[in-house]
Amino acid sequence: MNFGVIGLSHDHVWDVLPELAENENAELVAATSLQTPLLNRAKKEYDVNVYTDSQEMAASEQLDAVLIYGNNRSGAEEAVKALERGWHVLIEKPLAADLAGANALLQAADSAGKRLMVNWPVTWWPQVQQAIAMAQAGEIGEIWQIRYRAAHQGPREMGASEHFCDWLYDPNRNGGGALLDYCCYGAVLSRVLMGRPHCVTAVSGQLLKTDLDAEDNAVLLMQYPKGISIAEASWTQVDKMTNYRTIIYGSKGTLLAEPEKGRLLLATEKRPEGEEVGIVDQEEHLLGPIAHFLHGIKSEQSFHPLCRAGHCRDVQEALELGMESASTGKRVSLPQLEPID
Repeated sequence: MNFGVIGLSHDHVWDVLPELAENENAELVAATSLQTPLLNRAKKEYDVNVYTDSQEMAASEQLDAVLIYGNNRSGAEEAVKALERGWHVLIEKPLAADLAGANALLQAADSAGKRLMVNWPVTWWPQVQQAIAMAQAGEIGEIWQIRYRAAHQGPREMGASEHFCDWLYDPNRNGGGALLDYCCYGAVLSRVLMGRPHCVTAVSGQLLKTDLDAEDNAVLLMQYPKGISIAEASWTQVDKMTNYRTIIYGSKGTLLAEPEKGRLLLATEKRPEGEEVGIVDQEEHLLGPIAHFLHGIKSEQSFHPLCRAGHCRDVQEALELGMESASTGKRVSLPQLEPID
């Protein structure tokens, strides 16, 4: 299967391309970017044909699928064009810069009959996969809260490239600041395990990085008839003690998935202090985004719940209404819609 990549300014692309290059069922043949240094890097590291726009690439290459790794706004627009050209699309989280862009993507995928997958880096942590599976199987009872804190010192402080920071700090091209960039993780976990919230409340602010045009900290509360979920975001946190932990609270227990190569812990009434749960071996297609994307295309099976475009569309909605709440200081109700799997 021939792959192209549209946009190289999202730093996560350099984490995904090695997996693509090593997969015997896929071949990276072309890349587009407006930044010459990034095209030069792609050419040097992967020996691909390079272009400055996707139209030129489409006219010159026979592609089956593309990766989208530009900014959130133009990336969503390029993804729509890619689907209309008949290409399967893998796009980086959250999906788009706004709800309109997310809706356009779902409509384009449906009209084209092509696969659309959203990559969330936490999906490939085995302890997170197992925590979700255990929660969905009812092993901790009725879920009443999800809590996830995504936090670091800031993109630039954490070593993000200037090509990445150039648009990540731009509320128009990113879609927001820390709220959109990092509250999305807690929002997608909540969507998968608790459904669409009935209403959202958010607060955000420039607490330390007052030179930015966007918020550097935010909290998004998602309310349900019998639950409340919390998504926290920070671009100013120095420590690593409290970030990236997935916590799922149920009526019979609590699951805590530590980040990266961490543990999965389960607390129950008999073991309130928690104990480590053994991690089962992952299926091969759940080891990374490329393997999973190819598996979904070939098998026509649903993607992992975190990666399903319909779920991510609902996340985009919660984020957008969260930004409205943060701006107005009021709780915002979500419109009642037919659920999207």
